[in-house]
Formats: sequence, C-alpha cells, structure tokens
Amino acid sequence: MVLNTIHQGSLDTTRIRADFPILSRQVKPGVPLVYLDNAATSQKPFAVIEAMDDFYRQYNSNIHRGIHTIAEEATAKYEEARGRIAEFIGAPSPKQIIFTRNATESINLVAFSWGRANLYPGDLIILTEMEHHSNLVPWQILASERDLRLEFIPVTPDGLLDLEVFEELLELKPRLVGFTHMSNVLGTINPAKGIIRLAHQAGALTVVDGAQSVPHLPVNVQDLDTDFLAFSGHKMCGPSGIGVLYGRKEFLESMPPFLGGGDMIKRVELRSFVTNEIPYKFEAGTPAIAEAIGLGSAVKYLDSIGMEKILNHEHEIASYALERLEEVPGVSVFGPEADRKGAIFSFSMKGIHPHDISQILDGEGIAIRAGHHCAMPLHEKFNLPATARASFYLYNTREEVDHLVKSLYSVLEIFGL
Repeated sequence: MVLNTIHQGSLDTTRIRADFPILSRQVKPGVPLVYLDNAATSQKPFAVIEAMDDFYRQYNSNIHRGIHTIAEEATAKYEEARGRIAEFIGAPSPKQIIFTRNATESINLVAFSWGRANLYPGDLIILTEMEHHSNLVPWQILASERDLRLEFIPVTPDGLLDLEVFEELLELKPRLVGFTHMSNVLGTINPAKGIIRLAHQAGALTVVDGAQSVPHLPVNVQDLDTDFLAFSGHKMCGPSGIGVLYGRKEFLESMPPFLGGGDMIKRVELRSFVTNEIPYKFEAGTPAIAEAIGLGSAVKYLDSIGMEKILNHEHEIASYALERLEEVPGVSVFGPEADRKGAIFSFSMKGIHPHDISQILDGEGIAIRAGHHCAMPLHEKFNLPATARASFYLYNTREEVDHLVKSLYSVLEIFGL
C-alpha cells in the first residue's frame, strides 16, 4: 500500500490532545510527558473513561441473563458496542464480531478452533518473518501437535515482504496464510488485499493481524475479503482486556467452541451440550462488559475524527520523523520509506544499547520502547539484539518529533559520541 502525499494540518491536534487527560501530565516537575509508545498501547480519551465509569456507576450488571432494568441496559450497551465495531470495520453482521481479551487471544481462537478441526499432518501454513509472536507461537504450537509445515515470506533488507517468494510458496498449496497488516517493528504496511487475493486463488484461508492497522488506517473486511481479522482495543484508544476477532460467517458457524462454560451453550445435559449461535458460541462466561462498552466508545471517538484524517496525520508525522531521525549521527532507522509505512520507527544508535537510549529519554519525559518488541525472529533477521522504538498516534505532533531528536543529541553527548 503506497500512501498519497498529505498536506500539513489534517488534524487539530491541540483540540484532540485536550481529549486525553494523561497528555497534560508532567512526569517530573517541569517535564511534560511526550508519549511515543503507541505501538505498545495508546492513551484513552475522556469519552472512553467516562463510558466505562458510567457503566460501573449507573448500570453495572451481568448481561444476557437478567431481565431487570439495569441488566437489560447493560446487555443493550454491550451489543450496541458490538454493532458499532462491526460498522467500523465493514463487517456484514455484528454476529461476526467475537469479543476476546486481545488480538493474541483472537489468533489463538482461530488456531485452536478452526486449526484443530481442519488441519492435518503435512498441511502447510504460510506466515511472514515480520510477525509478532502472537501470530507465530499459536501456529508453532499447532504445528507441533499436528505435524504441520510452516513456511515464511522473507523480509527484504528495506523492510518489505518478498512477494515473489510468496507466490512460489503458494505453489505448495497452503491451507492458511497469516500475516500482519502493519509491522509493529518496521511500520511496514503490507499490501493486504493483494496477499489475500493470491492466497484465496491458491485455496488458502487468510488470518490478518490488524493490531497495528485497525487503529491507524481505514480497514474494511469486505473490501480486503479476509477470512479472519484480529485486533486489540487498547491500541485504538480503548481499554485493555478487550479484543476482537472478525470471522467469515460460514467458518465461525462451523468451528467448534474455543472455551466451555456459561453463555456459549443453548442446552447442557450431564453428558452433552448444544452450542449457542455465533457470536456467543465463542464468548464463554461473564465477558469484559465495561471494556466492550469502552471499546465501543473508542470506535465512536475515532469515527468522529475520521480514519482517513488519522492516516493522513500519521503520514505527515512519519515523513517528518524519518527526515529528522536520519540527520542524527549514528542513528539507523529500520523499515521502508515513509510512503510504505505507518508512524512506527525502530532504530539503533551506534555504540549505545537501546535500553540506555530509553532510560535517558525518559529523563526528558519521552516514553519510547526498547527491546525486541515481541518480534525476536525479525530482530535476528537484521542481526539486532534489540532496538529502540518511537511510535506515534493521532495526538502526536511535529514538536514532539523535534523534542525526540533534540534528546537523541543529548544521548550522544552523554556517551561522548
């Protein structure tokens, strides 16, 4: 996916920042917070905090069970959130939206339910070298159990998928292709629609890890034509502990349940049970009700701003940040050029460990990530034990990029470089 050139001023960041209470915090006297760890988790606007607070203050009750007033109010708000999320990603029906704890659980659900029911010894799964562990380990576990084959689309030196190798791998007739829509390390925005089309032509199902893409750019599952899409609420202005699995209806209906217990059943006898209809078949037990309502509010908030505007703003930031970071002596930024990526920058500084970079920046109020970012194989691919990562969102500004760059010069001074 190649982005269009965007003019500055696509978002009123001053107004948006006022919606996020934590952004007014000082991490120590006179040092304001500069939050650049959005690929790990995003901050939450008043609208989300208040929606969850309102649930606990006004209509806290279990759902789908009671017929008293507040139980019915809670159920209605929970299902309203499901419907809003379905609209947000273009799902044909709210029944195709399964609430999970996070994208990790969503992918595990597909692996352990669809995978266990449909994959047999010798079957092939194609993944990529840039996957988060959440889209590697579930398939590794399943491959070990079922004697499956795993093959990987290579990452090129400039941080893109080698699609020529992918087409060669498709000749091996895979059963499933799983890939990240946007890399949480390189920021690479993969050409999801084309990958899915080729996978389907080869007879494979597709699982898209949308944890980094759904919060940052317009995603429509019908346009992509994907079979499954996983994402997390906490990376898109929503609360932690709530995620989503979208699935094609015919697959969800045929898949066995993932967890057993209350609400995923229609009938239980001592030696047998009958499953509930989707989506409830995959939502055993009391769910994260407040969190689902909070995620519904987050989606409403993002919709009110517009995902195209958010994408455009982040492209501005990505272009500017890449230009500024590359001027710092000894800094190496990994990943493609700005028109092929989101606003995620993993980088190294010659002679300085990423943990030291992060610690020094923290003294300047700047929150970044340091480590392997749950993508150890990708770091090994580039012969890196770890990287520093700055990641941006709708509330970040060019001034924060400047502050980051100025502070990186301070890192150089501290190390005498």
